[in-house]
Amino acid sequence: MKFTVNREKLQKALQRVGSIIGSRSMLPVLGNVLIQAEEGFIRLTTTDLEIRISTRVDAVVEEAGSTTAPARKLTSLVGCFVGSDVVFDVDEKDHIKLRCATSHFTLLGLPAADFPPEAEFEARRGIRMKESDFKRMVGAISYAVSADDSRKVLTGVLLNVRDSQVTLVATDGKRLAMQEKSPEEVTGGDGDAIIPLKAASEVRRLLDGDELMTIKLGEKQCSFEASNFVLTTKLIEGNYPNYRQVVPASFARAVEIPSSVFLGKIETVSLVLSDSSSYIILRFEDNELTLQASSTEVGEGSDKVEVVFEGEPFEVSFNPAFLADPLRTCDAEKVRMKFNDSMSPVAIEGNEGFLYVIMPIRKK
Repeated sequence: MKFTVNREKLQKALQRVGSIIGSRSMLPVLGNVLIQAEEGFIRLTTTDLEIRISTRVDAVVEEAGSTTAPARKLTSLVGCFVGSDVVFDVDEKDHIKLRCATSHFTLLGLPAADFPPEAEFEARRGIRMKESDFKRMVGAISYAVSADDSRKVLTGVLLNVRDSQVTLVATDGKRLAMQEKSPEEVTGGDGDAIIPLKAASEVRRLLDGDELMTIKLGEKQCSFEASNFVLTTKLIEGNYPNYRQVVPASFARAVEIPSSVFLGKIETVSLVLSDSSSYIILRFEDNELTLQASSTEVGEGSDKVEVVFEGEPFEVSFNPAFLADPLRTCDAEKVRMKFNDSMSPVAIEGNEGFLYVIMPIRKK
């Protein structure tokens, strides 16, 4: 196998596929990147046996073929090269000779036959939507995914297709975040898929355009085909909780609050909290929101925000981190908080289709 490829394009491609490479794999070939040279391009592929990422790079291919190379060493070398093009020349023993300007190196590869083959799956439904839309959807909800492996289904992101609407949902049992969007096209009807958080985060990291992407959902696998990569992942098996039951049917009152100002006040007032005192109090009264926090170890503090609020004074307490999370990813100028009472679920609405539900904390 022999080909010539632009160094900068190769470096970006290696960075795209390299993030899932593990440092302590039982299979040495999983630390390698599969390199396949065909007419006019090369394909780079990595896998951790759960996720598989592939990307293509234009290249001048003199001799087609395939091999695997140590991914991290190759990425480091290409990053250090100073020439414009890198020449790969691979012999039958998978010795990979690299030339770039004055640099000459040989890496010891492993046969392409040792690399795990791609698992085929039947797509039951498909989604076509803008890359930027899906990237924004994942960012809007992924912080609410559970880190507790005892409920495996909650460690992933639910992708729900219903009435040609796509909804991403995440919950850890204490709060729930969901984002709805109407895609350009849905085929195959309604259904659910639970995507591992790692895979969803990788897709979000890799998406960087505004072109249409294709999501294919199978029974145990799904794939994301975008302009510069294809990612395939195993799905989490099991039944996701009925998230719609968490959202109250109606609310007694609602308040609009400037998003960035609200976030800044939460972060500032929370500075006086300690491990033994971890809640922040919100008090609504006379068109004013007062944020209060205190701890015996640090002290106390408060701050105010002007809001439109009429009626009897109302007080509710929250975990400040949970309250701040949706505000960090929200690009709406204002959020709308909806309440019933100080111990019932509270909803926060942001951009169109976004909803966050959080349980208040009972003060000690």
